[in-house]
Amino acid sequence: MKSTFPRSSVLVLGSNSVQSLVPSTLISQVEALLESHRIEDATDLAESQRKKLQGSVSVDEADELRYVYQRIGFQCFAETRFAEAANCFFIGELDPRLVISYYLNLRGSMFTSDDSMHVFVGVAEHMPTETSVEDIVRNYSPHISPNTRTAPLTAELRKILVAEANERLESFLTSWRERRKAQGWIDYAVGGSAKQVKVVDPTLQVVDTVLVKLYAELKKTQELYNILLEPHDIVVDEVEPVLKRNGQYNALCMLYRKSGDDRKLLDVWSKLIDGEWTDEDIPDPLSNMVALLNEKRDRTLTQHWGLWLTKRNSERGLQLLMPKDTGKRRERPDEDLALLEAIKEANAAAGMQYLEYLVLQRKSSSRQLHDMFAASCIKRLSAVLAQESVSKLWRAKAASYASNRTNTSFLSYFASTTPDSPHKRTRLRTVLFLAGSGLYDPAIVRPLLFEHQKILKLELAIVDGKLGHHREALATLVHDLHDSISAEVYCTLGGDIVPPKMAQTLAENNAGLEIWVTAFFGTKLKNGAAAAGMTRDKSGVDEGKTKLLKVLLEVYMSEGKDNAQRAAHLINSQAMNLDMLDVIPVVPPQWPLSLMSSFLARSFRRTVHARYEGKIVKTLSSGQNLEVKDRTWLILREEGAIIEEPLEQGDGGGEATGPESFDEKLINGEKFALHLTDVPGANYEDVHVEKVDRVQNRDGKQKSDLV
Repeated sequence: MKSTFPRSSVLVLGSNSVQSLVPSTLISQVEALLESHRIEDATDLAESQRKKLQGSVSVDEADELRYVYQRIGFQCFAETRFAEAANCFFIGELDPRLVISYYLNLRGSMFTSDDSMHVFVGVAEHMPTETSVEDIVRNYSPHISPNTRTAPLTAELRKILVAEANERLESFLTSWRERRKAQGWIDYAVGGSAKQVKVVDPTLQVVDTVLVKLYAELKKTQELYNILLEPHDIVVDEVEPVLKRNGQYNALCMLYRKSGDDRKLLDVWSKLIDGEWTDEDIPDPLSNMVALLNEKRDRTLTQHWGLWLTKRNSERGLQLLMPKDTGKRRERPDEDLALLEAIKEANAAAGMQYLEYLVLQRKSSSRQLHDMFAASCIKRLSAVLAQESVSKLWRAKAASYASNRTNTSFLSYFASTTPDSPHKRTRLRTVLFLAGSGLYDPAIVRPLLFEHQKILKLELAIVDGKLGHHREALATLVHDLHDSISAEVYCTLGGDIVPPKMAQTLAENNAGLEIWVTAFFGTKLKNGAAAAGMTRDKSGVDEGKTKLLKVLLEVYMSEGKDNAQRAAHLINSQAMNLDMLDVIPVVPPQWPLSLMSSFLARSFRRTVHARYEGKIVKTLSSGQNLEVKDRTWLILREEGAIIEEPLEQGDGGGEATGPESFDEKLINGEKFALHLTDVPGANYEDVHVEKVDRVQNRDGKQKSDLV
């Protein structure tokens, strides 16, 4: 290795000494120049030496150059010549932390008393003794009355010099970071193994953090974004206050997103949405918030920010709280109710929409939710009927239907003749829910309809059917609505007024009803939409189709001649389900026989048919019994029987007499056993007859007991 110690070519010999005339070293020359305050000459000397050694420099020469440049750099730094100082620090490869330690507002709490770094002794001796850049600037400022601290001119000078110091520190750290990035990571062997791992220089953390602060303070937004997009090691807690103070909220969001701190990221967006903060680089924080919550699928975060957003934008808030996925999930009725109440507190209208989502889309089986939804539907219906034009229209529709006597139900007539409007859809939805859901309590719902009971006859009939009040429901349909079609459907379906086919027709002809039909009726529509449908309970009292038809007939008869034709039609069309003995007592004596001729003819024919069918079945059964007896008689005869006598205990304890024959017509014994075995084609079991006593044979002789 080439030595940096100066070589001498001139020797002076004395009587008792040898002296050498050696040239001065680079360090000594620079030190001399700096002591005489010739900084430019010292810089030129160091630069010429660096150029001369460029490409073939030894370790000692490199250390010598680093020392010289660092020494010059701190001399410039102490004299507030920050641009020259930054250049010398970069060439001298000074540890950036040494310079940053003078910037109290930038270093924050990143340095502790345990931190250490390598510094040349000569450099450390000549470092500024001030603790901060502000002190250096203040001490170097000229004295102006009244004092350096408060004089306007010196205050402005200090401001300019501090800004210059910050800018030069930023250029130095940026250059240092670019050089380190070009050099790549430093490889160290771990545990003495041959495997090399990358270990980050701890200085990088300080440099990255201070650079972010400087970019924010100096309004260098693009440079700030660039460092955040690159791999970095920034201390988030250190830069947060600086970024907020300088309005760099987009940079703060980038930092939170990269560190995975979703809660703080959402908090920043919330302040931007409220207008508390503004940032042109975040044009739509609301969409950003919704997208992040949909991506993370964190139930806690989604509910918290969904509720917060519902207060400000109910549509976007409900998008978060009502996900579109239709996958099955475990029902949480308590959680659903709690969230529903929270949404209602934030926005009442949004609460109603969420309740509709739970019932229609989530198909909740909570009875409490269905009770609330029923009350909500009727409340909307009452609000619609508060409009005089709507109530008049619906009364006119009922009167028109009653006078026309069409062959369609009132519901079909109302849906087909009423112009499409929000109030029409409200009533159809309410009817579909009341008819299709079996989870609400009709006893709670019925009083809610009393206010408009003169108009909402159909709805009352549906609820009465759910309660099992079949006579009241049929009377409403027949006498009030004059809807015999629905009354007969009611009997056929055992208490339901709206059959699935009618619901399907309503959904196909009225927009917006598809989801209601698929939720409550499970009907497949023409567009392919289908659903399993919610379980609908039958009415509370299941009287059966026949009994319901009998009730309907009694309802028809209670009105007198007005419904005679419909009663006769019911009797004739439902002859299969009506018993003649039930019908005859109800029919008025003055009815002409021709009205019931079809019913009577079919009833008599059915009775005769049943009678002869019974005779045929009886005859066939008798023939089958004879056939079985004929096939088994010979087998039973050949098998015979095993007869045993019970022991008779006399005075002397004698034994019983031997076996005797018996007559099967005179069995009164204690025990009888018949064994049928090995019979081809037959599967017989032992037959035991208890209490068989003495028997006689056909010639009248008594035989022994049978066992």
